[in-house]
Amino acid sequence: MRLKFNLLLIIMLLTSCIQKDKPNNLENIQTALKTSLWLDYSKKSTNFKLWSPNAEKIKLNLYKDGFNGKPFKTYSLNPSTNNIWSKMVEGNLDGIYYTYQIMINRSWLEETPGIYAQAVGVNGKRAMVLDLESTNPDNWKNDKGVKLDFPNEAIIYELHIRDMTIHPKSGSSFPGKYLGLVEQGTKSAEGVSTGIEHLKNLGITHVHLLPTFDHYAINETKLDSAQYNWGYDPQNYNVPEGSFSSNPYKAEVRIKEFKEMVKAFHDNDIGVILDVVYNHTGRTENSNFNLESPGYYYRHWEDGKLSDASACGNETSSEKPMMRKFIVESVAYWAKEYHLDGFRFDLMGIHDIETMNQVSKTLKAINPNIIIYGEGWTAGDSPLPIEQRALKQNIKQMPQVLAFSDDIRDGIKGSVFEDESTGFVSGAENTEESIKFGVVGAIQHPQIDYQKVNYSKAPWTNEPWQSISYVSCHDNHTLYDKLKISTKDADEETLIKMDKLANAIVMTSQGTVFIHAGSEMLRTKHREHNSYNLPDSINQIDWNWKVEHQDVVNYYKDLIKLRKEHPAFRMTSAEDVRKNLEFKTIEDGLISYEINNNANGDTWKKILVIYNAKGEPYKYQLEGSWQLVVLGNEFNSNQANKSISNVIEVPKISMAIVFQTE
Repeated sequence: MRLKFNLLLIIMLLTSCIQKDKPNNLENIQTALKTSLWLDYSKKSTNFKLWSPNAEKIKLNLYKDGFNGKPFKTYSLNPSTNNIWSKMVEGNLDGIYYTYQIMINRSWLEETPGIYAQAVGVNGKRAMVLDLESTNPDNWKNDKGVKLDFPNEAIIYELHIRDMTIHPKSGSSFPGKYLGLVEQGTKSAEGVSTGIEHLKNLGITHVHLLPTFDHYAINETKLDSAQYNWGYDPQNYNVPEGSFSSNPYKAEVRIKEFKEMVKAFHDNDIGVILDVVYNHTGRTENSNFNLESPGYYYRHWEDGKLSDASACGNETSSEKPMMRKFIVESVAYWAKEYHLDGFRFDLMGIHDIETMNQVSKTLKAINPNIIIYGEGWTAGDSPLPIEQRALKQNIKQMPQVLAFSDDIRDGIKGSVFEDESTGFVSGAENTEESIKFGVVGAIQHPQIDYQKVNYSKAPWTNEPWQSISYVSCHDNHTLYDKLKISTKDADEETLIKMDKLANAIVMTSQGTVFIHAGSEMLRTKHREHNSYNLPDSINQIDWNWKVEHQDVVNYYKDLIKLRKEHPAFRMTSAEDVRKNLEFKTIEDGLISYEINNNANGDTWKKILVIYNAKGEPYKYQLEGSWQLVVLGNEFNSNQANKSISNVIEVPKISMAIVFQTE
């Protein structure tokens, strides 16, 4: 049942002072900021708490079931001077479901599990009191994530849980589930490794999970019918999504299976990064935020209208103290309770800089290996001043935060917003400076002409690892589809060359590497540009493609191996990059550079990298004798013993790498 009142009117009449945090409310808010709003559970009692500055009354309803039935007990919460309402209930309530219900203007709003819910029943309508220790896998206290000295040691692989295991050829016993993703020994009918076995063999260091907290889109009571969604419509921020569990009706199951998934990845030396969407909610009037503290958690224009920089109907107000508190405490909860290794912030530019700095400070104190990164842009305008936004252009003010580089992404393959647009690997002219800018990780470098970079006309990182180097992700076309659509006359062999060169540039850049699941096997979504709610037939990883394109998989695998073995490709400071990386021959369709001085402790004294995007071989003049590592689209480590001097002929649309040891 939807709300039967005009929320905007309530916001304007009842909460205008709360929206602006006027002085008469600041003292109460400051007190509330110091108070934990998480459920206090023990076997003897449970303390229920909720912050609601404009509630007249609040009810606590207790249920035996997470979906059906009426409350077996109802309590009134007690108010305090700092607007925190609470109720201590005696006895062991482990396994009991509950909701809150708030009275505003003498009318009861819908029931809500509360924004700090840690366990919920099917479809997330009711929260549950839970002994969280009972959900821990065996030896959970000794579980450790991936150790990183610097973020650009990571090779991040972005995936959707359902995509990886739902295809009939995935060999999974738990298709579309947490447990299916980490099932050991899965193979397709043709005998190729799938799931976590494929990821281990590929050599990636981290999986980036598309939003895996509880979201609205999937009806968990009807999982026998095929449903699909990326999950960017948040409902309960602190609970895993139930559709990926074996039983969404039991609140504890999704939590335990999520932890089992994390531990399995960690046992295989793979970190887990969660895609988080704090910038907007999946609903507005009856979101959990508005059912708890109407109006407070969202941004509004001066006329009272909701702002919508997310292009999803609303945007949250991270600069408000209680929203900032929620975001910081939420990621800290995931890091501690679920042992996560990183967070990717959707439309991070909607958040304010101070919030992101508090996020990074808090997370680094919990685990110094955690990676924090996000989209350094918005989808629309916002009342938050540009100088306060966590945009790509403001990354220098967030020294522990990384941002995606759309500069290198579109420089390599063309604009994601224009189907016909091409990039460096697909024959576009005047893209070289954008590629060079991406190679050095968006730092200040004396050999970059910033006026010729496609988007950024100035460096935006302090250190190279703050730039996420990538060419494709879940948004927009897959790399293969983009190349095929934008170069209609290219044959399959040429498309494969372009694909290999595209991620060869990414893998040899100084930024932090990010690849889209399936790129290594020429994944297609059948030309669909936005597949967020399209069926499995569009979104699934088709393991037949791995069988057909094993040579591409092997090329990616060898590139990853090269990057991991040679720290010269992941220098740790901007000064080191300026000192050791020198661009050499630059012309239309050709970029070359040298890395010198055993950079970053590398065993190779000199490394020469050549990207040839021309439609013909290029005879590159060498000075001295070099040893060959990569030539053309075949990566053969056995060639490392082959000496070459004077001239190297780089095949069309390919990369060459040679090195010297002294």
